[in-house]
Amino acid sequence: MNIPISINDLLQLAHQAGDAILAVYNTDFMVEKKQDNSPLTAADTAAHRLIVSNLEQLTPEIPVLSEESSEVPFSTRRQWQRYWLIDPLDGTREFVKRNGEFTVNIALIERNTPILGVVHAPVLGTTYYGIQGSGAWKQEADQPARSIRVVDRCKKPVRVAGSRSHAGDSLQRFLEKLGAHELVSMGSSLKLCLVAEGRADIYPRLGPTSEWDTAAAQAVVEAAGGRVTTLDLQPLEYNTKDSLLNPHFLVFGDSDRKWSDYL
Repeated sequence: MNIPISINDLLQLAHQAGDAILAVYNTDFMVEKKQDNSPLTAADTAAHRLIVSNLEQLTPEIPVLSEESSEVPFSTRRQWQRYWLIDPLDGTREFVKRNGEFTVNIALIERNTPILGVVHAPVLGTTYYGIQGSGAWKQEADQPARSIRVVDRCKKPVRVAGSRSHAGDSLQRFLEKLGAHELVSMGSSLKLCLVAEGRADIYPRLGPTSEWDTAAAQAVVEAAGGRVTTLDLQPLEYNTKDSLLNPHFLVFGDSDRKWSDYL
């Protein structure tokens, strides 16, 4: 596969963005509201500027779409065969709560599919990354990266990744139908990474997300042998429509279990 940038350069960029975020995190920062009422801080803006400017220098031939610069019309985007999809600070609500469960997400999309993804959690000192056809890895602090893989036969009770900030009635109904389970709560795209490294069996996302929220972690999950699908078990795809909102989706390692039966 032709990856246009070394993975080490991309990891370094994610860490630099994490450092820019921490520089704000450790201050008495202000919280603004975007048009959709979601929070915005100086950390989002600083990480966005750093990532976009560096990618534009490193890969000037590849367009960049970021949550903080998402006003690119579909008539333009639909021409892109390959592009960077960025969430400079995924989990701003977790950032505001200061619980550390937020990430820098950088994904490379090719023909509507994430083929490369980096998910960096600066407070936790943890980075996940995956490359289609090559594998997925987790790196903690200064330790060497280790290969990760989904669990392809789910545990008993089933370990379900769930949101700290977005649990709702749909998830409760899913859990009731599922039966015996253990709920593993986590913020941001780290929930997908729990499945990727085998610490959770299923992550049902039955609420709104945007494409930049999921792309990098989806690349990690799929490189680790898992699947990210719509509720009818079709692959979750990107840049196929005017809206950048995702449908509801499922993330899992055990493909023999029909997870849609619990919806």
